Amino acid sequence: MPEPPFAIAAHPLVHLNAALNLLATVLLVVGFVLIKRGQPRAHAGVMLAAFAVSCAFLVSYLTYHWLVGSVRFTHPGFVKIVYLVILISHVLLAMTVPFLAVATIGFALVGTGVRGAARLPLERRQHFLARHRQFARWTWPIWLYVSVTGVVVYVMLYHLWPPTGQ
Repeated sequence: MPEPPFAIAAHPLVHLNAALNLLATVLLVVGFVLIKRGQPRAHAGVMLAAFAVSCAFLVSYLTYHWLVGSVRFTHPGFVKIVYLVILISHVLLAMTVPFLAVATIGFALVGTGVRGAARLPLERRQHFLARHRQFARWTWPIWLYVSVTGVVVYVMLYHLWPPTGQ
């Protein structure tokens, strides 16, 4: 019987992680479209869903690396350089996303009065919403880049140039 392709033989959490990254990407784009269309409640729900999906990804990702370790990119040449540039930028920016996302969400929750801030004066809540928008201008593109490049790394490592000898 022929060997199954590596992508099928890889640990199932690898595929779950990619699916969660892809879902986070879709939710981030939908959330962006919703706020641009003036639908803040729908935007909030979608962005909280993106955060929940990203949290599930983080748990799955850490579990995978605890169980399996890491998989090396074995394809030589220029494509390895491209892979490493994408991977390094992905990892470095991924370390910022939890902090940026929590701060951005926190400002939104206080600014909208959801998080016990209903007693705050309106101008104070507006200050928190302004901070939310300032943070979101950095958080959203970084978070989106991390989600997209997570899928790109997965495709490069497990589908386009799967490791040899595994």
